[in-house]
Parts: sequence; structure tokens; C-alpha cells
Amino acid sequence: MRYLPLSDTDRADMLARVGVDSIDELFSDIPEKARLNEVLDLPRRAGELQVERHLSNLAAKNVPASTVPFFVGAGAYKHHVPATVDHLIQRSEFLTSYTPYQPEITQGTLQYLFEFQTQVARLTAMDVANASMYDGSTGTGEAVLMAHRVTKKKKAVLSGGLHPQYRAVVEGLSEMANDDVVSLPADPTGTEDILSQIDDETSCVVVQSPSFYGQLIDLKPIAEKAHQHKALLIAVFTEVVSLGLIEPPGAQGADIVVGEGQSIGNGLNFGGPYVGLFATKQKYVRQMPGRLCGETVDADGKRGFVLTLSTREQHIRRDKATSNICTNSGLCCLAFTIHLSLLGSKGLGQMARINHANAVKLKQELAAISGVDVLNSAYFNEFTVKLPKAAAGVVEALAEKGILAGVPVSRLEPGKAELEDLLVVASTEVNTDEDRAALAGALKEVLA
Repeated sequence: MRYLPLSDTDRADMLARVGVDSIDELFSDIPEKARLNEVLDLPRRAGELQVERHLSNLAAKNVPASTVPFFVGAGAYKHHVPATVDHLIQRSEFLTSYTPYQPEITQGTLQYLFEFQTQVARLTAMDVANASMYDGSTGTGEAVLMAHRVTKKKKAVLSGGLHPQYRAVVEGLSEMANDDVVSLPADPTGTEDILSQIDDETSCVVVQSPSFYGQLIDLKPIAEKAHQHKALLIAVFTEVVSLGLIEPPGAQGADIVVGEGQSIGNGLNFGGPYVGLFATKQKYVRQMPGRLCGETVDADGKRGFVLTLSTREQHIRRDKATSNICTNSGLCCLAFTIHLSLLGSKGLGQMARINHANAVKLKQELAAISGVDVLNSAYFNEFTVKLPKAAAGVVEALAEKGILAGVPVSRLEPGKAELEDLLVVASTEVNTDEDRAALAGALKEVLA
């Protein structure tokens, strides 16, 4: 790619066209304290061999999740993904356009997206699902915006059990749109009084189950109260495997269901890319963000697939768009669809039961340690423990022993002293009795 320099005249013309007097004005919305006013302290140049060696040395510091006892969760989970998934996603039938800008000629892409939507709708017990969002957090933000369009109201109530990063996305979008957000305090035990926050001004209530802290939440009374005030219930999950065992959100009265599908078909991958799942009731389908694939027949009567709805600014007038999501997580959707097809409903249920059983075993071992208090009474494969000292330091000490013990709540909720001793621990089907014994034994040593 050629480097095309700009002259001072070019820059002046561009600034005049956008209506500012200087480049600094382009960044006026960024607080002064957040701006970088000097050149980054990075090496200016290096040879290819030196760069490769340096990057290799950095990579060697990483600890692969498969090589140590691993109990990290909080929205990103270690599950076994069969080798078949990686093999199938590379077949030529699926090597079509990543984003189907000319959708009818990418039948392979459209077919698996149609199957993906069907799977998500059945998992969540909802009428219709879209062809995915970027991830669970952006999907949650879009769900709140959708609820505002449906109800014509602007106030969202966020449960204290909602993942902090999901909450941050909602709050960021709401701030830009001048919408109101009521964020309840952290709720590790699932005992908050969210019903009292719902009134006639409420557009939607956002509740995660299992919560960020692992607690299972009964959504039915929340849905009932929300509907009494003509508000929508947005049910969120970060662990999609839980839907193989617990009652789906749609059966509990949810109006919109959104969550993260990473656990099925997709590895941890240093935090992404992930796949956001989004489903809703049929009557709200035209307010649903993203794209929707449908089944049809061609001129010869053969089965085919099309984009039935694609109400995005890419295809229609921007002021009529329901989303600025410009693509779907195509490859991650495909991996999800293949893995779930391999599992089937019985396989997913068995996988979910193993997850829960492993978490129960881990809870029993940790609860037996002096000074450790398990906070959750009902959970799936993840729960929160209260430690006698700051959780971040404990996690670091355990990491030095070759054990990745979980996620300190303070990592995602910094500056809150009341949460510094809380640790979120996950146990999936990949954890063995030896892993659990190693964590319990090392934790005893660290806390002694």
C-alpha cells in the first residue's frame, strides 16, 4: 500500500470541510487528562529477526489454559471443543463471503446462519433469533436500545448481578443517547430488591442469570412486575451451557434474551472474537438489531435462503436503522452451530449436568477451608467465595504455584473495598478431581 502524504493545504481543506479550526478540536470530547501528549516510549525500529525473537519471548510468558488447573470464568469459560469443529469450519462450502453483501450467492453462509438462529431460538425458548451480535456485551447494549424503541420510554434498570463490562457498555451507549440508567449495587447473593425499582417510567429491566457472581435468579416475578408497568424484561447470560440444564429465559417471561455463546465451539482466544446471541418475541422482530436469515424456495422450487430482515444503516436510511452492527460474528457462529449440532439436545444436557456436578464438588472442597465462605445458594458452574484477605493477591500467589484460581471481583469492579475479598470461581467439564484438589490444597497454604 502506498503512503500518501498530506500537505498543510490538504489538512486545512479537510478541517474546513468538517467545520473545525484545528486538529486538536477533533479530540475536544476526550478529557485533557486522558490524552497522550508525548510520543509512546517504544523502540523506533528493529530488524525482522529481532522482532520475531522479542515477540516469541513475550509469547513464552503466557500460560496455556490447557496446561494448568484452570478455574477462570466471569464471562469467558474453558470448555472442550472437539477437533471436528475446527476441521469442518475450514471446508470449502463455508469459505464464502464473511459478510454476505450479496447474500443470495452465499448460500452456505446463509444456511448455517439460519440453522444458528434456530438453535438460539430453541435454547432460549424465544420466537425468533438474529444472525448474532459481536458479543454478549454489545448485544446487551443493543437490547436496551431496542426496548426503548418498543416502549417509547428511556429508563433502564440494571441488576447488581449484571456483568460489570456489560453494564459499562449499556451505560456508555445510554450516556451518548441521553437515556436514563439505574444501576443497582453489586449483588453477590441475589437478594437485591429490584422489583421496587420498576415503575411506569421504566423501559426495561436487565437481569443476568446465572449472574456475574454465579447466582441463579428467578426471572418470573421480575417479568410479571415489569409487564405490569409496560416494561420489558431483558434476560442476560454469559454461560450459554447453563441453558442445557436450567429453565430457559423465554419460559420465565423474558421479552428479549441476550448473551454470550463463546462456551460452545469457541476457545478462549485471549478474549475474542466471541459471538453474541440475541432472541426476542415475534411481535418485536422489526425492532430487532442485526440481520435475520430466512428460508424460501427459488424459481425452480428448490430450497434456498435469503436475508429476510436486515434493518441496518448499511442497507437502509440511517435514521431508520435499528442497529449500527455492520456484520455478524460469522466464523464464531459457524463454530457454535457445528459444536451444538454435534452435541444435540441430549449431549448439551449431559454436558451441563457435568458442569454443575463439578461445581458442586469444588464448592464442597473450598467451603471446607477455614476462612472461606461460599456466598451462593443456587448456582450452575460458577460461584463466588469470600476470602479472609484481598482476592487479587491470593490469585497472584496461586498463579505462581501454577494454578489459575478464578477472577477477583476487584479486577472488574475496581475501587470498591467491599468487593476486594470476593473471588469468582468456575468449574466446567474440563476440570478433574486432581485439579480441584490442587486448588484446595494451594489455597489452604496461601491463606495459612
